Amino acid sequence: MRYPTVGLIGKSDHQGTLTSIQTLVDYLLKQGTKILIANGIAPEITQGVERCTLEEIGKQAQLAIVVGGDGNMLGAARTLAKYDIHVVGVNRGKLGFLTDISPDEIEKQIDTLFLGKRHVEDRFLLQVEIKRNHSTVHKSTALNEVVLHHGQVAHMMEFEIYLDGTFVSSQRADGMIVATPTGSTAYSLSGGGPIIVPSLNALTLVPMFPHTLSSRPIVINADSKLRMCVSADNSESLQVSCDSHIELSIQPGDEVFIEKCEDTLRLIHPDSYDYFTVLRKKLNWGK
Repeated sequence: MRYPTVGLIGKSDHQGTLTSIQTLVDYLLKQGTKILIANGIAPEITQGVERCTLEEIGKQAQLAIVVGGDGNMLGAARTLAKYDIHVVGVNRGKLGFLTDISPDEIEKQIDTLFLGKRHVEDRFLLQVEIKRNHSTVHKSTALNEVVLHHGQVAHMMEFEIYLDGTFVSSQRADGMIVATPTGSTAYSLSGGGPIIVPSLNALTLVPMFPHTLSSRPIVINADSKLRMCVSADNSESLQVSCDSHIELSIQPGDEVFIEKCEDTLRLIHPDSYDYFTVLRKKLNWGK
């Protein structure tokens, strides 16, 4: 797959992002590539580029390069997953679990992608729907995780979990993390959840500080339809968070429906990429 049009997305008001985007623009102009830059990003760069929305990048470009940290990648992914576009990241954040390319190796690594030396992974997203009295009040998507939680720190809540219509359990906990394989190395990992390799069609359910000794994380088929019924006896200030970016307010008695989204993120990596090397390097796993 060639990349005649490339979109650039990044962290706004960040000097490192500006430097990397300028490097990318200089490189892509030499390749004769049409360059689209998301509105509001690196406004100082004007020569040889077009400004557009994230949606327009998804529609017009064959490759999107996200310059920033994992948060920037997550934010872009929820939009770009709707389109048939390859996405890669240049790490200008801290951990950089989803952003493979080092700022010091931009030209070298992008070269390999243009030569077709790359791995392509389809990462699925979750869609969440919140219903109140059988009517939808909120909808959103998440690449990493959907989290049902109390809006106040150290407050428990009560809810029931159903899987494909079958009752699973009742929970008294601070909440529940529902994570994809992509998100299994994020918030879910901090909560004691398992690492799930990206190729698995699975979800992990991780109770948050459950008030019992028997409530443990569980891995389920990602094609399952999950429903969490929030007890009417709960207090107010309840929320559902998507990738820690989007917060949806819910009320006692609401129902939270979660299932695999039809959209997938086409994440690409340089040919040197290895998932377990990333685990060892980024998380000190298995050293």
